Amino acid sequence: MPTFSAKTGHPAYDARHLRRIFDRRAATFDHVAFLPREIAQRMHERLDYIKVQPARMLDAGCGPGDDFALLHQRFPDAPVFGVDISSAMLSRAAQQRLAMREGSGWRRWWALSMGKLSGAPRPRVVQADFSALPFASDAFGLVWSNLALHWHPWPERVFAQWQRVLQPNGLLMFSTLGPDTLKELRRAYAQAETACDAAPRAHIMDFADMHDLGDMLLASGFGAPVMDQETLTITYRSPTSLLADVRRWGAYPFVCDDDARSARRLHHALLQALQAQRRDDGTFALTFEIVYGHAWKVLPRVTPEGHGIVRVGEIGRGRWEDF
Repeated sequence: MPTFSAKTGHPAYDARHLRRIFDRRAATFDHVAFLPREIAQRMHERLDYIKVQPARMLDAGCGPGDDFALLHQRFPDAPVFGVDISSAMLSRAAQQRLAMREGSGWRRWWALSMGKLSGAPRPRVVQADFSALPFASDAFGLVWSNLALHWHPWPERVFAQWQRVLQPNGLLMFSTLGPDTLKELRRAYAQAETACDAAPRAHIMDFADMHDLGDMLLASGFGAPVMDQETLTITYRSPTSLLADVRRWGAYPFVCDDDARSARRLHHALLQALQAQRRDDGTFALTFEIVYGHAWKVLPRVTPEGHGIVRVGEIGRGRWEDF
């Protein structure tokens, strides 16, 4: 059995276990990639209202690299660096690099050919834990992370790393999953355990609240965090197809030590509990609470010793009066 974080209910962080999860799921991830691709597009639209022009970008938790082309489209002169814990996912990301060079479909060919003519470099990928980034401080003007943060049980540690590698006045933009995600499946598991007279246990990840994430951003040295959320509902024709997608997303990170007979009983009870949730139109709903956040890396106003910092460029503009 895994041990659990008192803060989020995640199993104690095991990078090797997480790497195995996504190495196994890389080959079938395209079946469920519609969700991160949709969220990436919504994040991209949010950039319409934000003034930023990064010289370099980091896609933290880049997975198979599906967001590379979108970032390149927005900032064609800025190189993209991708980091992910899974070597199998990064192998898929390497295929995205090839597609960006050779083209895949006329729309991508046209947009990316224009970028290639301008001399924009292709993305570069690195295998690493995004809470221990192998990059120098102040390396990026934009850190982008799409539906990856919830995989780490200590978001504040991740935020601290993202803040470190951002340049002063650089932008962090991310999406993650909120507490209502998979609530139908969580409820069905609780009912199945009751039916089987089994002790309650964690089957699905817990997800941090939007307001807690905002507080963590401030504590990590980010300024003016903006947080919002929306709820999406995906429908399925059967409980088995619903469960198959959840497994492809990887939301079962827990090691199961049940004997085969007990596991079969619980699974049968789970299917029955899900069947009871059938809607009037015959479908089964699965909820995703999507949390969006963006914040800026602000320049420090005091030294570690507590002394006020007055920058040369601020002298004569009245800002020194704050001290």
